[in-house]
Amino acid sequence: MTVGSFVFMLHSHLPYYRMAGMWPFGEENLYECMSETYVPLLNAISELYEEEGIKAKLTVGITPILAEQLNDEHLKNGFIEYLDSRINSVAKDLERYPDPKVEHSQHLKYLAKYYFDWFNHIKDSFVNKYNKDLIGAFKKYQDLGCIEITTSGATHGFSPLLATDSNLNAQFKVGSDTTKRLFGKKAKGCWLPECAYRQGYEYIGKDGQKKWRPAIEVTLQNNDIEYFFTESHVIEGGNSVGNRRVVGIYGNIEYIPLPEREATGYDTYSAYWLPDAQVAVMGRNDRAGFQVWSAADGYPGDGLYREFHKKDDKSGMNYWRITSPTTDLGDKMLYDPVLAMNQVNSNSDHYTTLLYHLLNDYKKSTGKEGLLMVSFDTELYGHWWFEGVEFIKQVIRKLNNFIPEIERCTAGEYLEKHPPVDTIQIPESSWGQGGHFYVWLNHLTEWMWPIIHACEKRIIDIVSKYEKIPENKLLHRALNQLARENLLLQSSDWPFLITTWQAKDYATDRFNEHVERFSLIADMIESGNINDEELKKIESIDNCFPVIDYRVYLPIEEGKIPQQEAKLAPLYK
Repeated sequence: MTVGSFVFMLHSHLPYYRMAGMWPFGEENLYECMSETYVPLLNAISELYEEEGIKAKLTVGITPILAEQLNDEHLKNGFIEYLDSRINSVAKDLERYPDPKVEHSQHLKYLAKYYFDWFNHIKDSFVNKYNKDLIGAFKKYQDLGCIEITTSGATHGFSPLLATDSNLNAQFKVGSDTTKRLFGKKAKGCWLPECAYRQGYEYIGKDGQKKWRPAIEVTLQNNDIEYFFTESHVIEGGNSVGNRRVVGIYGNIEYIPLPEREATGYDTYSAYWLPDAQVAVMGRNDRAGFQVWSAADGYPGDGLYREFHKKDDKSGMNYWRITSPTTDLGDKMLYDPVLAMNQVNSNSDHYTTLLYHLLNDYKKSTGKEGLLMVSFDTELYGHWWFEGVEFIKQVIRKLNNFIPEIERCTAGEYLEKHPPVDTIQIPESSWGQGGHFYVWLNHLTEWMWPIIHACEKRIIDIVSKYEKIPENKLLHRALNQLARENLLLQSSDWPFLITTWQAKDYATDRFNEHVERFSLIADMIESGNINDEELKKIESIDNCFPVIDYRVYLPIEEGKIPQQEAKLAPLYK
């Protein structure tokens, strides 16, 4: 007899780093996540299945722009060069330790040997086990039923702030097509970029008449996407405090909450239909999510775990443990992998017990078997929380072996077995500070959106003149590259990084570069004077979505105002 279902969702995303710098921002960020998160995660999935016969049943979101980078030969070769540089650096530490002039140098030598073996194992896995093909490896375990792959907007564009349905559709059409091309099957689910959602709304059309702009879920349904995820406060109401991302690829950000919403009467123990399309939504369980990602109370902040920020000044190795949140970097104690792994065992025991009690208590109080869905940035595990992938592995193993009352399933499997009963209207929302759009639209980023909207309009105007693919191959290439640049300049990463000051200048430059390339190509198309060499140069850098069809930007006819009875559920109970 089961007490309920558990869906473990990992959202994998990085900006487009290809040939756009190395360090501190650029390709090396991708290589770090490949070595510390993506390869270890695949190893954990494969070891559970091939050595223990356990299917991980993880829902793994891989954004299309990240998938394209993992599939890129330049970046594959760059990753090997990165691993070789790490191995060479730590090899020099093996030579300089033990050093009688350095305190605890014998332990430092032990750690250097630990990292030397660790990086060599990652390289061996990448080159020999996965043949440099991480996409093929994820596809293999997808086809074996170990994981479910979900899609997203092509370049993680911030959906609610795009001005036209053609551009919104292009993000999800190119995204969905890319996932199908790389992983061999259509993704049923998607991660809304930044969990950003908006309802449908009325507006005044060019003819002066009232028009209706469809809700986000209509675009999803038009691209055969059946479900997405959201934050707990979006489903439950109340205050969004505790629902922002605290640990993740971009670090901490200032918190500015919205006024507290009235409680909706709904909870996250079920999935729900959206009112305007046959698309389901499931919300993250706040208690089960908080236990992991909270900087103050979550597992990753334990003093025995590896310190992310302090690195050796010669080799760049992380030789220290967190020690405590209040310990200065200069006073951190040395890392001990054995103690850290023991703590993973303790934390995974605690977490699996927590999951059981949450579901069991819900069943006792309601008489129903509930859903626990937790969602995290994949990069939290391994990259930020070095021991995190081992935590995932132990949680899966312990649930499988010791708590069979919890049904482990992917998001798609859950919805097949437990289709939603109720319909819910969710509000405008995101995972960002306060649960709204401030992170992406504020005094630091407001200058970007008129540019984005102008590019939206310009590409529609240009494409409208070429409903039929031109026989001129140079023009055809230019139209397709224009589409790529438009997608790339829409990436939500650029305003996010500007707002958080994590990489303000880098993000500003990247946005402007894509706008300049877009404008250059648009000028060439409109003038009828396309420079082949200039186009080749841009194509060699921004080569994502190789089979893109620019006609995805053909204008979408303005919609009619729907009948009010189509609204199946009020915002609040």
